[in-house]
Amino acid sequence: MACRSCSTSLGRLPKRIAAPLRQNFLDVTPLPASSRCAFSTTSSAATLPFATIPANPPSRIARRALHTTSPQQKFNLKEMLFDRVRESLSTGNNTYYIYRVTEDLYKACAAQADYTIEAADRKAGTLQTTEDGEEIGTSKTETWHKELGLLPTFSTWAHVSMLHMYLLVVRFRCLEPAAQQAWQSQLVNHFFHQAEAKMEDVHDLSSRMIRQTYLKDLFVQWRGLILAYDEGIVKGDAVLASAVWRNLFKAREDVDVRALAAVVAWMRSGLRELGELADEDLASAIKVLPGLKVQSAMVDVPTASMRTAFGQAGIISS
Repeated sequence: MACRSCSTSLGRLPKRIAAPLRQNFLDVTPLPASSRCAFSTTSSAATLPFATIPANPPSRIARRALHTTSPQQKFNLKEMLFDRVRESLSTGNNTYYIYRVTEDLYKACAAQADYTIEAADRKAGTLQTTEDGEEIGTSKTETWHKELGLLPTFSTWAHVSMLHMYLLVVRFRCLEPAAQQAWQSQLVNHFFHQAEAKMEDVHDLSSRMIRQTYLKDLFVQWRGLILAYDEGIVKGDAVLASAVWRNLFKAREDVDVRALAAVVAWMRSGLRELGELADEDLASAIKVLPGLKVQSAMVDVPTASMRTAFGQAGIISS
């Protein structure tokens, strides 16, 4: 039996805590009166003669200090750091590598229909312009200007560059989503930075506000170009030729159909070559594209079925 003061103390405790203690009080052998309330005058549990101590007390989990790290966490942190470094140094995910390679790829795209405008012609007032008022420069490369009859203007340079960039973007879609986004973003950024620089340096467009307006229009054209060419790639050569005619040739009515067919054949052949290119060889992507002159020559060669039809019509000798 517990004394009154002990019972009172137990009564103040919650039932789920006081129940085991109360059971211990009831199970012990009665002690002399002089020692019944010995625990009320001392704070040490070892002096309680009636306390029941478990044979195997529950082990207490030692708490870790806040300034220390468990061995398991140290190991995981080390592995995580190694993984991050390994990922950053890998060829396909290295930001600096992607920046450098896409810069080289963009320069190759921009060089296909590059042009220049002489400052002397501008100063003398002899600079020629199109019906829309677009300045006509001097071609640096004759492939796209001579073969397709395109004028060496900013619009021609931009659309030929974007045409090559589109083929690269389609190839980038074969990469992982994060890598594809990184490669495409860097390539597009190079193009728009250079486009603004060409507006200022070649066309003497000093107003930043006007340049930004033109860049916004150019970005809208780029987005629309991707959608139009994607639709043509999926639906067929007729739809693709229509997209090329609207964008590259500005929907001119006097466009040579042979030139239009050559561009479509060049795009199809280029996508096939890029599709066979390994991810590690993306730096040489432009080099695997076929020549435009080769595609122009192939357009003039009729297929077997068309040769028969042309022979029957008297166009060519069968």
